[in-house]
Amino acid sequence: MGNFSKLLRDFNEFVMFKHTIFSLPFIFIAMIVAAHGWFGWRLFFLGLLATIFARNFAMAVNRYLDRDIDALNPRTASRPSVDGRISLKQQKLFIIINAIGFIVIAYLINDLAFCLSFPFLVVLGGYSYFKRFSETAHLILGLALGLAPIAGVVAVQGQITLWSIFLAIGVMFWVAGFDLLYSLQDIEFDKKMGLYSIPSRFGSECTLFLSTLFHALAVLFWLFFALTAKLGFFGYIAVVVAAIMLYYEHRIVRKDFSKIDRAFFTVNGYLGIIFLILIILDTIAR
Repeated sequence: MGNFSKLLRDFNEFVMFKHTIFSLPFIFIAMIVAAHGWFGWRLFFLGLLATIFARNFAMAVNRYLDRDIDALNPRTASRPSVDGRISLKQQKLFIIINAIGFIVIAYLINDLAFCLSFPFLVVLGGYSYFKRFSETAHLILGLALGLAPIAGVVAVQGQITLWSIFLAIGVMFWVAGFDLLYSLQDIEFDKKMGLYSIPSRFGSECTLFLSTLFHALAVLFWLFFALTAKLGFFGYIAVVVAAIMLYYEHRIVRKDFSKIDRAFFTVNGYLGIIFLILIILDTIAR
């Protein structure tokens, strides 16, 4: 029993399960808006499982492919995928199980979700390759998380709407923006390894500028989402609150790079939750 508990802890660290909080709010935001309210327990649990399987798959692929790079980085050398706590065979099996789980859940949702599950997995697993040859890797990561609201509206309505595309693009720029800030921690290491991160290629000032631009675009596309989805007062408040939180995030990072973790995990984690709560309030108020 002790060995099993340890294995669970290692896998939890392997995929950083707590970071699922970045994906979950926006799939449920899309589902609530698509259903004009509560969408039922069946879709709630299927959406929850789909998000967990998708994120586990994406993180596991990333850790598996990056194990050679992570082993050389002092910040990541103690990860379970590097130090031997999780074997290569276990990593591969975990990737396969989560891929199959995601496809099965998508099949249970509807035909469009099932058809989209395959290209979705390609995008989710592709991030690690891009940072080896292109600075667009930050946007690819954003695109991967931006698939969550698309999945949400497909689950409820069986189609992709204009407002869900705006919401997804907003998520893409939001994630790309905070990934740029997070990448500042590895700027020297990425230069040494020849990785194609924007910080290593263009420096910290350019990175801060692009991160600010991406977050401004995120707010703009979330505003388009509020307009096209015909949200009410609380929907627009959600956009305003998100803008304020992103501004606060940039103030933290610009003052002290050592607080990047605080900005990355705390501010962005709360942003999604608060956005979701305000969308729920908006639905109730109408």
